[in-house]
Amino acid sequence: MAKKKTTSNRPRHDIPEDVLDRILEQVDDPKDLLGADGLLRTLMGRLVERTLNTELTEHLGYSPGKERPTANARNGTTPKTLLTEAGKVDVRIPRDREGTFEPQLVAKHQRRLTGFDERIIALYSRGMSVREIQDFFQEAYNADVSPTLISRVTDGVLADVEAWRNRRLDSVYPIVYLDGLVVKVRHDGVVDNRTVYVVLGVNMEGRKEVLGLYMAGTEGAKFWLHVITELKNRGLDDILIACCDGLKGFPEAIEAVYPQTIVQTCIVHMVRNSLQFVSWKARKKLAQALKTIYTADTESQAVAALDAFEAEWGADYPAIVRSWRTNWHRVSPFFEFPKYIRRAIYTTNAIEALNRQLRKVLKTKGPIPTEEAAMKLLWMALNHASAKWSMPIRQWDLALQQFAIRFDGRVAV
Repeated sequence: MAKKKTTSNRPRHDIPEDVLDRILEQVDDPKDLLGADGLLRTLMGRLVERTLNTELTEHLGYSPGKERPTANARNGTTPKTLLTEAGKVDVRIPRDREGTFEPQLVAKHQRRLTGFDERIIALYSRGMSVREIQDFFQEAYNADVSPTLISRVTDGVLADVEAWRNRRLDSVYPIVYLDGLVVKVRHDGVVDNRTVYVVLGVNMEGRKEVLGLYMAGTEGAKFWLHVITELKNRGLDDILIACCDGLKGFPEAIEAVYPQTIVQTCIVHMVRNSLQFVSWKARKKLAQALKTIYTADTESQAVAALDAFEAEWGADYPAIVRSWRTNWHRVSPFFEFPKYIRRAIYTTNAIEALNRQLRKVLKTKGPIPTEEAAMKLLWMALNHASAKWSMPIRQWDLALQQFAIRFDGRVAV
């Protein structure tokens, strides 16, 4: 029987201990390893040079000191300072006599090693200002990073933003949330408030996924028809439930494209809007009275609770009663579902939590110079936020079974 091959737990690029020992023999103080002129940067520079010289050997077809098969030959080096994650590293770039050598590790005119740009993008997406990023690199790596460089690096994601905005979507998203946030955009020297609408879907696995970002001057049926039609064209064939905050023109637009979709008004927003004009003294008591409506076990009990609310509060707050009765057909759909599903669909908390993170990022930037720059920033912030979305919605397996029954033929379990 052949002996089973064992695999080592050592990482693929691990350095043997004896090699590390020989390197560390040169270090008397920790500062000699990690400081501005430390061994780590020297080692990185030597490794870059060794790799570039190997590339040149392959390009020329012979090793140093060997017979040349062509007239082309080594032609000295050119000094270059690279910005790396370890700080500034001075290297010597080898040249060939004919000028045909194109280095792969450090391309011509390249001043930053892989990882440096990613660090800038990561800091920018976390909401750090340009000045804060400059200070970070100066303090951490003794590297001067200009605002122009930061802008050029972050602009490098624009192609990714465009690809993301046009990517194919799943055919079915059981739940889709919509909400907006205000972005200050500079236009012709004037700062305008523009609304960016975030479309957040819950896929068939119960995981959150941002489907798109859409900027609009004003909302209305025409704008929403454009958004929803675009989602349809990108492969989204069906939405079971769309949760939103009374967006003007949205119900009409979605019913034109997805006539079977249930539009659910966010209860939290309904309550918040109801309390807007209530005195502080009465607010807590009135909020408790409203809670009896949306926490009722059945729709008939909820209607009875609304009647009781009107009897007690209707004389003082007729506008609140009128709002709930007028919007009842958008408020009541969630009563069809068990309470563990209601928690997912009667509030847009999922998307509001995301928008709070986006607002924190926007707050550090001030007015954004262009709409394109605003979408770039929001996309990077979304990438950072969504990286933490690892778990599906609680009890999603049960919710999916309920959807399969309620929306017969539209959900495959």
